[in-house]
Order: sequence, then C-alpha cells, then structure tokens
Amino acid sequence: MTGAQIVIETLIEQKTEVVFGYPGGQVLNLYDELYKNSHRIRHVLTAHEQGAAHAGDGYARATGKVGVVMATSGPGATNLVTGIANAYLDSVPMVFLTGNVPCGLIGRDSFQEVDITGITMPIVKHNYIVKDVTKLADTIREAFRIAKSGRPGPVLVDIPKDVQTAECDFVPAPVSEAVIRNRYGEEQIAKAGEMMRASEKPYIYCGGGVVTAGAEKELAALAEALDCPIGTSLMGLSAVPASSPRKLGMVGMHGIYTATVAKSRADLVIAVGVRFSDRATGNKNEYLKNAKIIHVDVDSAEIDKNITVDLGIVGNVKDVLATLLKEAPTVRRPAWWEEISAIRRYEEENKAKQDEGFTPYRIIDAVNRFTDADTPVATDVGQHQMWTAQRYRFEKPRTFISSGGLGTMGFGLGAAIGASIGSCRRAVLITGDGSFGMNLNELATAVSQNLPLVILIMNNGVLGMVRQWQTMFYDRHYSETVLNRKTDFVKLAEAFGAVGFRASSEEELNAALTKAFASDGTVVIDCLIDRDERVLPMIPPGGTVNDLVIR
Repeated sequence: MTGAQIVIETLIEQKTEVVFGYPGGQVLNLYDELYKNSHRIRHVLTAHEQGAAHAGDGYARATGKVGVVMATSGPGATNLVTGIANAYLDSVPMVFLTGNVPCGLIGRDSFQEVDITGITMPIVKHNYIVKDVTKLADTIREAFRIAKSGRPGPVLVDIPKDVQTAECDFVPAPVSEAVIRNRYGEEQIAKAGEMMRASEKPYIYCGGGVVTAGAEKELAALAEALDCPIGTSLMGLSAVPASSPRKLGMVGMHGIYTATVAKSRADLVIAVGVRFSDRATGNKNEYLKNAKIIHVDVDSAEIDKNITVDLGIVGNVKDVLATLLKEAPTVRRPAWWEEISAIRRYEEENKAKQDEGFTPYRIIDAVNRFTDADTPVATDVGQHQMWTAQRYRFEKPRTFISSGGLGTMGFGLGAAIGASIGSCRRAVLITGDGSFGMNLNELATAVSQNLPLVILIMNNGVLGMVRQWQTMFYDRHYSETVLNRKTDFVKLAEAFGAVGFRASSEEELNAALTKAFASDGTVVIDCLIDRDERVLPMIPPGGTVNDLVIR
C-alpha cells in the first residue's frame, strides 16, 4: 500500500468513524484515499482548520472517543494550534494528522512549509514527523494509544508528502488500548481511611478527571457513605446530576456561593481529578488552610503542583474511588448538613436579583425546559459560559462541552458541531456576541452537514466578561470592550442557510425556542440582554472566600 492508503486503513482499524478537516496541497493523497473510502469513514469539511480542531474536540468530549483532525502543511497546520492547545489544557484525547512538504524539501523554506512538530511541542502529549513509510502505521497506532492513555491529550503526526506516496506492506493490528497505571499502595489507602474516619465535615471536590474515567457512580457511592456534599470544577460539572441533593454546584471564582463557602469550612477535602487552577483556588496561601486534603489524580505531575496536599494518590480515578469506598466509614452528619443549609439560606437572602426581567438566568432556564438529559450543551468563553455553568441543570456526563483551561473564545460552534455529530443528537450552543463573532464561519459547516443545532447568542453588544473586570477593577475604563458592531445575526443566519430569530423578552424567546426545537436544521436565536449584567458571585483574582462579592 501507499502511505496514504496506510493512513486511512490504520484510522479505520483504530475504529475512527469521523475525520474533521480541510484539504490542501500536501494532503491531497490522503484526501484521495478518503474519497475512495467514503463508505467506510466519514469526513466532515469545516470552514477553517481551527473549526475542525474544535469540532474534533467536541466530538471527543461528547463520546469519550479519540477525535481525529486532518490538515495540510503551513497555514493549515498552524491554524490547528489553538485547537491543539485547547485540547491539551482540558485533557481531551485527539490525534492530529498534518501533511508536510517532501522530506528533501524540509528545512529549505519551501512553499507552505513550517516546523509544526516544533511549534506544537509544548502543547501536545507527544508528536512525530514520519520520514519512513514502514513506520507509519505503528506511529499512528502509538498516537492513538498515547492520546487515550493515563491523562488523555492531543498527539500530532506530521507526514511528508513523499511518505504518503511511498509504498510498503501493511500488516493489520488490533485497536490500540489505553494504558493506565495505578501507582498507589496499601499504605496510602489506609492513611486515606484514617483521614476519612477522623473527619467531621468532609467535602468532595470533583473535576473533569471523574468524567474522563467514567467514575461517576463510584464518586456518588463515596459521597453517600461519607454523607458529604460535592462541589465541582467547571470541567467536573456533568459528573454529578444537578438533581442530586449532594451536589452544591461549581466552586471557584464564579462558583455557587454555598458550594464555595461550604468547601472553605470543610475539615477534609477529597479532590478527585482536579488541577487546583488559579481560578479555582484564589489566594493559594489561604486556600483550604484549615482542611486536610486528599488529592486523587491519574497524573502524578498534578500532585503538589499548585497546592501542597496531605495525601496524594496517583491512579485511575475509577479504581481509586472504588478502593477508597472500602475504607470509608458509613455515617450520617446532620450537623454538617445543617451548617450547609444555613449557608444556603444566607445565599438566598443576599444573592443578586437573577430572576427579574429578561436575564441570562431566565434565558438558560427557558433552554433547559426544551432540552433533555442527553442534550449536549456547548458554550464559548465569557459571561455566558459562567451563567450556563451556574444555572443549567446537567444530569448526565459528557453533556457539558466547554473550554476550561485555555478559555478559548470561538470554541463553541465547532465544538457543538462535533458534539452533535458524535452524539447523533440535537446540540445547543450558548454563546456571546463576542465569542460567536470569532468563528461564526462554521455556520456554513453546520448547515452543509444538515445538523440540528440551536444557537443562543447572549447579545449585550460588549465583551461582557472583560467589561465586568473593567467595571470592578479598572474604574470603568471601557477600553475596546464596547463592540459597536452593526451585525444583524438574524440576517447573517439566513445568509448562511440557517434560520434566525430575535428575542428581547421571555415570550419571544419561548416562541423562538418552540420553532427551533421543532426544526431539523440549524437555528440562531439572537437574545438581546443588558450590557451591565454581571456574573455573580465573584471572588476577585487572588482573593479568598472572605472577599466574595454576592451582589
């Protein structure tokens, strides 16, 4: 087989169902084989390589499978970089395939030549440039194994054009299995048992690692045994059903007040699959200084990286939780729950007026009434992302698709496309006018693929989150955050072949949502909201729970 044939055969061998990408000169051989094998593997043509990267990312988050993306050399490859970094920061399993100039032209500033392996080295788990066709199949297999082993992440394989045309024998192989090593011993588990038995106010802090490991049931069982509350990171939101009485909500800078304050009063925090990022911790010198911390993570590099903990346990989160459950005491904690109830009562008495008028929270509530537990909900990054995280009631894992670590504006539309394709369901995108403007060209992809997407734009005419910071910390110096754009999103949707509605009241929104969810195609709803809406509560950067702003 030729190298191009080997690439496609290996992708199919590794159970790849969909490739997202954009053709170009140095991948024409690969695309010729995709054409010949279109009955065996699907290709989704996006409007831009960054859109392909985000679509593959959304696909991987929604399905738990490896997302696969293909692009040509030079600008095609560099257009992937933001999407690669996004997947790396959120631990999303992906394989990126790029073409390159023939081996003899590498390093000669050839047309559309860049050192993409050098460019992406800091933002991948591993990358390769394959210069020998006999190593091509095994390299791709290894890329899949690395992408989904341990802490998942992106892997890039760069394939020069002459390697795509070279020939060698192809020997089929089994699907590459993920490798996950447990590095904890009996001593650590015994110590964790002692800490759990000594605790009077335990708290579970749940991150995206729980979703990645499929450890939702084990987490719930441990919380039940300990009779303790659960707070989540942004990435861990969908790991615990909103209907669970133990779930207090998201913690951190814009976390739910009760979840954040209760965590600060715990005497034991069991952190599972989290990174302790700065947005979650605030002032690290004051963070949980009165609590013992058990940190469970598959990545040993995360233990003591941001927060020094009392006990680190490295291993598959699912296995660790199942083992901890055997050591956990089964107790009831009425005093701890009464304290939490008092915190919640204070929150209800003092929180901002979130439910008066056509507010973002009312908009999210309306969307929630039309969706079901299996609906993938994607967001871009900004105020709308935090409003969604605070208010939307996620009931099942892998239904919240959002950029956490990198905070990528423009992520949402591509991700919603990938999530819809991966789940074979209608997907919802909640975005802002600033974020949507960055990659709205992917409306062409959604319409061309006949995807049932509902896109809600929280349109306040400003860069809302940046403006909020300018309001609170920069004396209202609104430098370049008032957009003053004349874009008509309804007409824009229609120009792309979608359907557009505008809503400035709850009645108009309900009417638009009724039509949108009855449609089989892509629908854009432009929701006009007040530019002074804020995301609250908020802990100022570098602050503590004592600095928390409620209203």
